[in-house]
Amino acid sequence: MEALGRHLVIELYRCAAEKLNDVMHIEQSMIDAAKESGATVLNSTFHHFQPFGVSGVVVIQESHLAIHTWPEYGFASLDLFTCGDSVDTWTAYHLLKEAFEAEYGSATEMWRGSYRLLQEQQKVPTTPLTPAPIPIAPHYNRNVWLTERSEDCAFSLRHSGDLLYRKKSPYQDIKIYQTYKFGNTLILDDMIMCTEKDEFVYHEMIAHVPMLTHPDPKRALVIGGGDGGTVRELLRHENLEEVVLVEIDEDVIDSSRQYLPTISSALDHPKLKIHVADGIEYVKNCDDRRFDLIIVDSTDPVGPAEGLFNAEFYHQVHRCLTNDGILVAQSESPMFNAAVFQSVFQCHRDIFGAGQVHSYLAYIPTYPTGMWSFAYASKGSAHPLKSFDTERAHQFSEHHRLRYYNEMVHSAAFALPNFVRELLV
Repeated sequence: MEALGRHLVIELYRCAAEKLNDVMHIEQSMIDAAKESGATVLNSTFHHFQPFGVSGVVVIQESHLAIHTWPEYGFASLDLFTCGDSVDTWTAYHLLKEAFEAEYGSATEMWRGSYRLLQEQQKVPTTPLTPAPIPIAPHYNRNVWLTERSEDCAFSLRHSGDLLYRKKSPYQDIKIYQTYKFGNTLILDDMIMCTEKDEFVYHEMIAHVPMLTHPDPKRALVIGGGDGGTVRELLRHENLEEVVLVEIDEDVIDSSRQYLPTISSALDHPKLKIHVADGIEYVKNCDDRRFDLIIVDSTDPVGPAEGLFNAEFYHQVHRCLTNDGILVAQSESPMFNAAVFQSVFQCHRDIFGAGQVHSYLAYIPTYPTGMWSFAYASKGSAHPLKSFDTERAHQFSEHHRLRYYNEMVHSAAFALPNFVRELLV
């Protein structure tokens, strides 16, 4: 070899799109290719972008292997560089072409640092140019990220590099990752639903605000929320006689039982009835004035949850509520998704009456912008502040050692920033 290193530039065409969007498969394939070609792996860093695309690098003792993928085009671009001639980069090329199921590939090999052009340095450092070999740990470091990305912003979490759970159900793509800062994280159709670290904010606020302002709730219905967090919080209230959970996707329930045990801990409670069914159809067939509280714990208004954001559905919800009944629904981020926030609020005002609908906020780190809203609609005289017993809420919060909700947070949640108030005019 007449150069310091070898550089292989690779293009792979007509690859399997699902392979190019699977960050774990790509990372493992790159590591396997490095090892099979004779390289010593030091660490790896890979990043998955939503909705598609992966970038990553495997650092080897001899240099690196890098990749970026375009699943929408079935294309991958790779860069393999090695120092010396101990690594067979062509072995790596063939293995990666096979791993990504490419129909066609091209590779250009270049020598880098030609000896004919190199000039020996006159000033030799006092320390050796070639230091003593550094012992390599038996396990290399992994640095793998998932990113929830919209057109204009993104949020990333570093995870272990392995999927705890993945299943393509009839309704959505379900994934559970083990993340370093937020614990096990439920992802539905590439959107973060909840994490072990901050789920308590959402679930405490969606449940306790209506429960502690209703005069005497006995029966509650939760539509969505198959992870179990909302019913867990509701079932802290001993006066409830019945809680019904209607979740369209049984796989969400099953995966949460297995990998989100602290969130799903109440799914076997004797007061809880679980129906694996379409929430829209359930309320259509529900008896009049059946529930004191209905909580719509839906995902974003896409996929199976899209129908949970229209007037027809909420007319049925109104019918199912008792005369003093309360509806609470998650209503998106007023900063990130103002149009949906406004439409939900207006829809509820049209059905329940302008003075019967209120908006309140909570702050959830893993949701877009952190600011998240809930719509509170009362069919009767219940009011989120006028009907609120602060001492009762204080005792409840203390007794159950709640982590976010208390009597002061309850009241403050309805104090809206000016820009949010303007959206509701």
